[in-house]
Amino acid sequence: MILPSDNARFENYGRPGNPRHHAIMEYSGIWPVAPTAFHDDGTLDLDGSARVLDCVIDQGSDGICILANYSEQFLLSDDERLLLTKSLLSHVGGRVPVIVTISHFATDIVTARAQQARDLGADIVMMMPPYHGATLKGSAEQTYEQFARVGDIGIPIMLQDAPLSGVDLPVPLLVRMARDIEMLKLFKIESIGTASKLRGLLAEAADHVAGPFDGEEGITLMADLDAGATGTMTSATIPDQIKPVLTHHRAGDRPSALAAYHRVLPAINHENRHCQFRAAKAAMKEGGVIRSDYSRHPIPTLPFWAREQLLELLRPLDPVVLRWGQ
Repeated sequence: MILPSDNARFENYGRPGNPRHHAIMEYSGIWPVAPTAFHDDGTLDLDGSARVLDCVIDQGSDGICILANYSEQFLLSDDERLLLTKSLLSHVGGRVPVIVTISHFATDIVTARAQQARDLGADIVMMMPPYHGATLKGSAEQTYEQFARVGDIGIPIMLQDAPLSGVDLPVPLLVRMARDIEMLKLFKIESIGTASKLRGLLAEAADHVAGPFDGEEGITLMADLDAGATGTMTSATIPDQIKPVLTHHRAGDRPSALAAYHRVLPAINHENRHCQFRAAKAAMKEGGVIRSDYSRHPIPTLPFWAREQLLELLRPLDPVVLRWGQ
């Protein structure tokens, strides 16, 4: 369990949790997913990935997630995952907390990844429910058991409830898991009806949830904050421009939060609907953070029109990403 007194670097990233649960830290703010940099020939660009992390931190991010879907984790070998985990955790060096994604269908592999991440200094692990393709999915009980097994490793867990898995995670199951699995304290909800699911989860298990987050690039962020989300896990494209939505909302300044949300929503929508994880890499290449925005086959290159419209929407925002490496 991570306590404010256990790790000084967490003192600026959250605030104490529910007074009835003094051991619970509340996680909040914006925790982007860091893209993985490749060279034009498809090999890993470790220096580029390190520069990505520096840029994400300089964007004012409160934490970072690595090896997630928006990091193209499904295109990495096991050896590459280990190399990235070691090098990136070392490079961050405690400047912000780091989440390492460990999702896999096999429970033994997930638990081994959790142990490895913990041993290498990760602060949190994130995992989706077990699934493999459209029809091979874990049941509710198998999902519960896999998360419980990872909980035994002794590192905080973030559950990712995303459409990609195709696994239905109803509120009663999430409530049961939050109550029963001590280390499962963070929930990234980005399924259809995120705000409703967050409301249902927090109505029944608020004392057991230290970090209710949304995702999907923050496309429904205002509704999700109203529902009780304390944080968001966006892409690494414009966290500096999205963060004011959370800051104003938390301060009770709803007009300013809405204005900040309206300002970034066109860019978020374009990213979500037309670019996905390729948006951050396109912006980072444009801003000199990385040399290549290459994605491994079978991921197609971002169409020229989508890239140009993305940059057209980003430039008026003057985000850090477009001037970081200039």
